[in-house]
Amino acid sequence: MSQKIAFVGTGRMGGNMARRLKDCGYQITAVYDAHAPLAEALATEIGARACRSLAEVTAAAELIFTVVTDDAAQLKVFAETGDSLLIGASGKIFVNCATLTPKVHVEVERRAQRVGGITLEGCMASSIPQARNGTLYLMCAGDRSTFDKVRPVLEKLSTALRYIGPTGSAAQVKALVNMVMNINTAGLAEGLGLGQALGLDLDMLREVFSQTGANSQVLKTDGEDMQNRAHDCYFSASHAAKDSGIACQLAVDCQLNLPVAKVTQAQFARLTDLGLGGLDKSGIAELTFRGRHS
Repeated sequence: MSQKIAFVGTGRMGGNMARRLKDCGYQITAVYDAHAPLAEALATEIGARACRSLAEVTAAAELIFTVVTDDAAQLKVFAETGDSLLIGASGKIFVNCATLTPKVHVEVERRAQRVGGITLEGCMASSIPQARNGTLYLMCAGDRSTFDKVRPVLEKLSTALRYIGPTGSAAQVKALVNMVMNINTAGLAEGLGLGQALGLDLDMLREVFSQTGANSQVLKTDGEDMQNRAHDCYFSASHAAKDSGIACQLAVDCQLNLPVAKVTQAQFARLTDLGLGGLDKSGIAELTFRGRHS
């Protein structure tokens, strides 16, 4: 496998994706992170080069994955002036995996095309263990021929690879996925919180939920954690607030009222304002269980 691959953003998701591809036999030639020690540690582990500049990343690879935090970080790594992935980007392919607003994916595509680069959305609807094990649910958008070209690499990261459509469409779908997930999370926290206040056995209540219309994927992943206050972070409350905010803005753009989504976003934003944004999304139960942070 001769294709040279690089990663920009080497946190829990990007780092584990790099490890996965290394395990599959790909050359991870370069890594970069705004927090340099993260990139340096990963580089030592997988035999890559920890780059000090973004231009160095582009020069060292043919396929570059970006896994950054938000719109501002994405636009910064694709800056039109100064150090940037766009330097020497002609013929390079960038797969952008962060949860961003659709318009930023479109803008990054425009900037890359101007210098001869190619972009692809690679929106992930999974978490850290799936990134490490290559079982991500990966939604892609952009040029279909580019998707087909890099598909063999993407298939090593995903057991459920989906092409959505033109640039921006995968980000729209990802926003809706996270909007509904966050609503389900907030609803479950309220159900369990009320159950606690009523003096119900929460183990029993979760089992009843699992056999009825109250069942959900969130119940499987977060229910016990909410009960036991085990909020080790796989998908943070602050990210939940951000992602629900993206969906709410899309609704505003469509002149559509989504009151449940708005209230959910406000709950996650409140958790973040309390300094608890680093908790897993299950931490929203801290606002609904009696005697916690409510």
